[in-house]
Formats: sequence, structure tokens, C-alpha cells
Amino acid sequence: MKILIADSMHPSIFGMFTDAGWSYDYFPSYRREDILRELRNYEGLVIRSKTAVDAEILSEASMLRFIARAGAGLDLIDLEMTKKMGIEVFHAGEGNRDAVAEQALGMLLALFNNIVKADGEVRQGIWDREGNRGVELMGKTVGLIGYGNNGGATARRMSGFGCRVLAYDKYRDHYGDEFAEEVPLKEITAQADILSLHIPLTAETRNLVNEAFIESFEKPFYLLNLSRGETVSLASLVKGLESGKIKGACLDVLENEKLGKLSFAQQEAFDYLRASNKVVLTPHIGGWTHESYVRINEVLVAQIKGWLTRLEYGV
Repeated sequence: MKILIADSMHPSIFGMFTDAGWSYDYFPSYRREDILRELRNYEGLVIRSKTAVDAEILSEASMLRFIARAGAGLDLIDLEMTKKMGIEVFHAGEGNRDAVAEQALGMLLALFNNIVKADGEVRQGIWDREGNRGVELMGKTVGLIGYGNNGGATARRMSGFGCRVLAYDKYRDHYGDEFAEEVPLKEITAQADILSLHIPLTAETRNLVNEAFIESFEKPFYLLNLSRGETVSLASLVKGLESGKIKGACLDVLENEKLGKLSFAQQEAFDYLRASNKVVLTPHIGGWTHESYVRINEVLVAQIKGWLTRLEYGV
């Protein structure tokens, strides 16, 4: 089996592939046109977020048997076409769930305790205790939308801080556990002090957090988004912050992460967010730890091995 690794990966993947007896070519500098030209020669493709694996790419993949996404989301892969072509798709949602959950908790604690603001002030010689009086996480009600790998890992940590955790997942049943209570969405909008998103980007979730959604909450709340930037309308978020309906936001993702290519409206919203002490921003690093970099490889290799074993035994 010959595999094209078309994105930067932790070098541990090379030994894992060699030990499994798989042949691979590592071309992390490949651009979309290179993948289009060469993919016909490979049975496997390992990729992160370099390009959409769409109809144009897949039409050149005559030998392709699987795609392994070194990350959690699959919105850049045409799953309908891969299914028609019989191409297996793997992703590493388990590989970075702990890192994402720790990032969510860290950002929220930084927001609640004014850590970013206070750090900047102290560095300028300003010692303002009262102006940086914090808010405690203990006793807050956290609402999670999406209760998969990342949602579950986040619930575990939030519950450990004495929070009541409510979870809503449209595509699962009977998922409540010791860390989160399974509830309808309306219960989250009625009770949540904090909303955290753990959902993929789909036509249904794009701009899920808009003005109407924000106004549906019965009390002001804090927003965390470590899923996909396009699930939150930044213009609506700004209006929510201005009105006080949103008390603060932690954003690891943005609807446009190419900061040099923002539209006029996106630039206006971004300028407001980056100037606000009610907002903590990070550059899509949730899940981007040294440990998860290796764990993602381990998860993908285990999935591929399991699939090959099932094929061998006709399961």
C-alpha cells in the first residue's frame, strides 16, 4: 500500500508506517496542483487542512482507498463523493480532544480572571487590583452544543470545577453521563451561563450563532468557540457584546482566519474584538500541543490498521 503524506506531520508517523509495512512518500510542501497531479499513484492520502478534498481532487484519485485527516473536522472532505467511490475516511478526533478541552478551560479562566488584561497592565507598571476583580467558574451552568470527543473532554474538566454541565447533540441519543446532563437545546438557552461549541461546520451549523440565536438566551452568557469559526457570525457577536447579552467571548477560531484578507465587515468586527477586554483570542491552537501532535498519528494508524484487519477477515 502506497500512501501520500501531503501535509506536515510529526516524524513519529514515519516509524509507525514503516513498522506497519506501508510505503509512503512525504511531501509536506505539496500544493493543490501537486496533489491533483500525483494522487492517481496512491492508495492512501494523509492531509491536514491544506486544501479541500473535493470532486476535482477525487476525480483524479483512481487508486485511492482511504483518506486520513490529521485533525477532527471533516468539512474540507466531500464525504458524499468518497462514499460513492468507496473511499474510507478517517479522522483523529480522539487525538486532540484533551488538548482542546484544556485550551477551552484555560481561555475561560483567563477571561474570568482578567489575566490577559492584568498581565498587560502590570507590564506597563499599572497595579490595579479592583479593576481586575475576577469571576469564579465554580457553580456556573455550562451548556455544550455537540457532545463528541471534544465536548465530552470539556465536560469532564468543567464538571471538575464544580460546574453544572448541560449537553445537546442533535445527532446522538442517550449520551448523558456522569459529567454532563443530556438536555434539549431550549434548556441550554434557558439556563446556560456559558455556551461552548463543539460542532463540525455544515450547512446547518454555518452562522448558527447569529442575532436571533443570541437573543434566544434568557440571560447574558459567555461564549466559547473552539470548533469552526464559521459557526459564529462575528458581526452578531459584536452586537451581542455591545448590548451586554454576551458577557465575554473566548475565540480560538474566526470566520476568516486569513487576517490579511478580511472583508470590510469582517475587519470592522475583528477590530472591535481585538480591542475588547471582554474577548480572549488565540490562533486556532486548541488541540495544537506537542502531545496531541504525536497522538493524532497514533489514532490514525490504529484506525487504518483496524480497517485493513476488517477487510482481511471480511467483517
